[in-house]
Amino acid sequence: EMCIRDRYKREGKSNMLKIGIGTKNPGKIEGARRALLHYYEEIEIQAIAVDSNVPEQPVNEQIYQGAKNRVEQVKKYCMEKQIEVDMFLAVESGIIEIAGNWMIMNIAVLQTKDGIESYGSSCGFPVPKIYVQEIIEKNLNTVMNQVLGEDEQRHNQKGGIELLTKGIITRIDQVEQAFVMAMIKCLNENWR
Repeated sequence: EMCIRDRYKREGKSNMLKIGIGTKNPGKIEGARRALLHYYEEIEIQAIAVDSNVPEQPVNEQIYQGAKNRVEQVKKYCMEKQIEVDMFLAVESGIIEIAGNWMIMNIAVLQTKDGIESYGSSCGFPVPKIYVQEIIEKNLNTVMNQVLGEDEQRHNQKGGIELLTKGIITRIDQVEQAFVMAMIKCLNENWR
């Protein structure tokens, strides 16, 4: 468990939000931080390593299920350790089939202490058919290493998407998008 506090003042934002996030991955934490700072003046992040309880390479519905499982485990952890949290978050990346085509996508799940539950997704990027089976059998990182070369920073923060988009979108951007989409139900009572 680690705690990150951030302050960003801007007119019209809510004050303080305490969150528990089911990861210690720096890129995922940064994406969540950026997303929440659009809406809150100050955030405190408890980063907690938990398992997704889905295969290492989630496929289709397993992406959502992995993120939801992480949220439930973070919630349980915070209750057991008596850590005060306003919102529980998690994000999972995986490969998904849509209309016969395959994409890599992030799905974020959140749950507030008041019981609001929501989810959102990032933009997805296409996976050539020749790599799909290998990604499913091994994982995306293995295939990315073969295609793009080994890069530890890519695994934790920028992601292969930064190389594939020639620097326009990073993994952090994708995680931020997913959490912004997940915030919609929290921000709009009439959309619950």
